[in-house]
Amino acid sequence: MVRSTQRACSLLKARSSTCCSFLSIVPRRQFHDYFVTHLPSSSLHPDSRSSAGPRHNLPRAASKPHTPRSSEEPSPAPVQGVSRDTTVVRIPLKSAKHHFGVSVSRGQRPYNEDTYQAGVIDLPAFAKRNPISLTRAPASSPLQAYREKQQRSREQAANQSKETDGEGTAAGGSNGDPQVFYFGVYDGHGGNECSDFLKDSLHRYVEEAAQDFELGSTLKATSSSPLLERESSDTVNAGQKSSTLNDFPKGDKKDFYKASQMKLARPPPTGKEDEAPPAESSLGTTQEVNITRAAELEKALTSGWKELVGGYFRRFKPTLFAGTKAAHLDISTVLTYAFLRADFEFVRAQARKSDNDADPVVSDDAPLNASDVLDNPSVRIGGPKRFKGGSTCSVALVSTPSPTPFWNPATPATVIVAHVGDSRILLCRTSDGQAQPLTTNHHPSNPEEGRRLRRYAGNIVTDSFGEERMSGLANTRAFGDMQSKRIGVSAEPEIRRIEMAPAEYSFMVLVSDGVSGTLSDQEVVDVVKEAKTPEQGARDVISFATEVSSEGDNATCICIRLGGWERRSEGGLGSLGTRESREYRKQEAADPRRRH
Repeated sequence: MVRSTQRACSLLKARSSTCCSFLSIVPRRQFHDYFVTHLPSSSLHPDSRSSAGPRHNLPRAASKPHTPRSSEEPSPAPVQGVSRDTTVVRIPLKSAKHHFGVSVSRGQRPYNEDTYQAGVIDLPAFAKRNPISLTRAPASSPLQAYREKQQRSREQAANQSKETDGEGTAAGGSNGDPQVFYFGVYDGHGGNECSDFLKDSLHRYVEEAAQDFELGSTLKATSSSPLLERESSDTVNAGQKSSTLNDFPKGDKKDFYKASQMKLARPPPTGKEDEAPPAESSLGTTQEVNITRAAELEKALTSGWKELVGGYFRRFKPTLFAGTKAAHLDISTVLTYAFLRADFEFVRAQARKSDNDADPVVSDDAPLNASDVLDNPSVRIGGPKRFKGGSTCSVALVSTPSPTPFWNPATPATVIVAHVGDSRILLCRTSDGQAQPLTTNHHPSNPEEGRRLRRYAGNIVTDSFGEERMSGLANTRAFGDMQSKRIGVSAEPEIRRIEMAPAEYSFMVLVSDGVSGTLSDQEVVDVVKEAKTPEQGARDVISFATEVSSEGDNATCICIRLGGWERRSEGGLGSLGTRESREYRKQEAADPRRRH
């Protein structure tokens, strides 16, 4: 046991030293708070003429020509079917008010501890691949000729883009996948050191974890997909010799139908060797991961937690890590590892700092890089003093199976949510206009959290407001909070995956507890429905929350347009369901006699 622990810790230290030497040579890139797309090169507005390219009032004035200088910078795939010249541009998300909106308020607090992040992250695609069509056209049919023409045009565009600077073939740059969008809300408590650290560094941990795990893309064909193998072999055979209905005599057409059904039917399994993975794996919901490498890194991280903190982490086994019953190595495992590693390095950096700042001898003897990440002087964690606070975190990653952006009404998308704490992520269903929460509050009142922590935290009490607290904390999962780590306050995220059909949802909202603690989920959604743009929707949510709130907490709201935005008020009662209650709350908040 001791040897295995020492080996795991040596692996973690070796990796840290390798990262140190690499970072000293190559500086870390800044977060891409923009997305890359095509805009018409003419002076016409992109919405003034019907085209197959990106639309929806993209801000031309805020766009800048984009020429990727390295493989890590995103570059869009060529848009097929566009009848006029286009230019590759980068558009800041903050300027795209028709697609993205954010609003922040410090409430009645002297300073704001909330932070947020929005942009593009360098990750392999995790979207669900479109189902493979089982219909095959004869080699001489117009449909087959059209398919071959489309394939040739795609290959020609790919070769052209490789030869031309600034015209990348992929929306993800180095991995060749469509751009993966990253949205996050971080609600700090006790200060803003932890929330600022998550804003500046959490996306880097996710990218590095994906590289360390050798995470593959769900959009690329692999040899482990039997359905893809059958399709490729059938395509080759069809190109060599294709049997059509006209090749059979009139009296033998029934035999043709039987033969075609026999080709498409799957043979019954004869043993364990014939058992295939479930259907969803062939549609791109599983990803390739280096299992051996992942197991070593996970073991090193859990051993590091055991030595650094102890207590709850002595027998800590994350749910999605290798070796557990629910282990499923994909983007969920990568996010879990990235969250826990970021929290580990933040807590370790704070533990290295002295808690006695008044003693000049202690401060002089402390190393200058005591608060650095992996002893790297270019990246610092927190301030010069030991930070005992923490932060919640709610992150949403959006991936599409094609270069078409996720806000297009005809584009499906996949959303991965990683959540720690009590901030909220909501979706608005287009069909009935109801709010669909994607996160749960990690409070002691949560039955699952209570069962997880009662063995270590016996002092769960109820405060004067009726909220259950554990050692003075309202959240059972959070980054930082180093004094509560031993009793089980961890940053293991709650992961949820949502497959969005085209225009199934109207918009997505991320809010901190300054909003969710005052407004219900449906009230937040109904306020956004009445806005003309996501930017206005985010402002209206913060304005209403701060107006009716009695606590005056920091409030942050991010609103993101989805495919069903134009139909956001058609389903159910629209925004009328909570309008009367919202008007009453405004009147009650404006009445000075009702103020406490």
